[in-house]
Amino acid sequence: MKLNTITTGFSRLDKDQKIDLVSSKVADPEFFSNTLHASWHRDPATQKMIDEFSENTLGNYFFPYGVAPNFLINGKMYMVPLVIEESSVVAAASGAAKFWAERGGFHSEVIGIEKIGQVHFTWNGGFNLLNRFFPEIRKQMIANTERITSNMMKRGGGILDIKLVDMTDKIPDYYQVKATFDTKDSMGANFINSCLEEFADTLRDFAAGCVDFSPFSLQVIMSILSNYTPDCLVRTWVEGEIKEGHHYDDLYTDREFVTRFETGVRIAQVDRYRATTHNKGIYNGIDAVVLATGNDFRAVEACGHAYASRNGDYSSLSKVEISGNTFRFSLEVPMAVGTVGGLTHLHPLAKLSLDLLGNPDASELMMIASAAGLANNYSAVKSLVTKGIQKGHMKMHLLNILNVYNATDEEKKHAVEFFKHEKVSHSAVNGFLQSIRGS
Repeated sequence: MKLNTITTGFSRLDKDQKIDLVSSKVADPEFFSNTLHASWHRDPATQKMIDEFSENTLGNYFFPYGVAPNFLINGKMYMVPLVIEESSVVAAASGAAKFWAERGGFHSEVIGIEKIGQVHFTWNGGFNLLNRFFPEIRKQMIANTERITSNMMKRGGGILDIKLVDMTDKIPDYYQVKATFDTKDSMGANFINSCLEEFADTLRDFAAGCVDFSPFSLQVIMSILSNYTPDCLVRTWVEGEIKEGHHYDDLYTDREFVTRFETGVRIAQVDRYRATTHNKGIYNGIDAVVLATGNDFRAVEACGHAYASRNGDYSSLSKVEISGNTFRFSLEVPMAVGTVGGLTHLHPLAKLSLDLLGNPDASELMMIASAAGLANNYSAVKSLVTKGIQKGHMKMHLLNILNVYNATDEEKKHAVEFFKHEKVSHSAVNGFLQSIRGS
């Protein structure tokens, strides 16, 4: 079969047939097929459930599942699960967690839990007429969604507000119904979208049945939640004294270190190139917790980057405050996560991750994930302004490089010892292996 031939009926094939077809496209079909089969969960029922998470599932793609101990958050100790493939992230989180646990730990608070959804529509009858009838429309929207919201309301959540937004200065005749929600311990995407689609039907029905609206046209374009949730916000911070003996770093005095650290963070506040990498380091920690607990890391990260741009330029999500002899490093980040629904209790490891964390509610999980983000950010900035990022990062990356060159266990043992005092790079590792293999 030619590679540019359109494939038809693929979804109707069974799993083995799909693997056979896909395997025929690669250089070594047997190896590809065997690798996919080897990735299946040993329990057929669990694998069947995993297959149903998505479409056209052929196998499972493995990421390392690790833990970072010693996260002291608001006086409670956690062992935090992290799913990530990047070298040094777990080590960095663990190191920062232990350092700050000995100095009071992380402090965290949830500032808000509002989530947002929108009905986007066009209306050529002008804002005043629409606005005059909107209180009645709003009342009907709430009434028509009672069957959807009743269970959520029993848990203390539901619809918080519904507003009409005039967007005609951006696009002619464009308006929004903007609603805010409290979805309690669920991420709430399906709940919000179901409410929004009911709002859209209510809006259409009202326009069709209102005599005053009859000369004009109202068209719903789309109804969808927003992953930008600036009022679903968590703030996390660490504080330390600036005095000799606090031991922030071995190369600098406490005052020198704090000054360098503050400057490093300020650079990320004013330069978008640095800010992008700076914030990526924050999400090394946050994403790893979000993935480990079965949440949507793409939504969480997209929201954070939008929040970093809220003032018109892209900037650091973390900041440093120095007051007298007190050093405070903090992170303020929006984050919509859940501990019920979705994959949180379907995926075997996601369920165990929440168990490991003491089965937190959504607000507690926000604080845990943000603490992991702050921990990684602290470790990264500290490395950058002191010994440099590569010394620690490449040490952790050493085993990956050794595996690229098919090093034996004995060769790895010698390499680890040798590179304790040498800079790690691909060429250096290759040269070292050649030297010991030659001898």
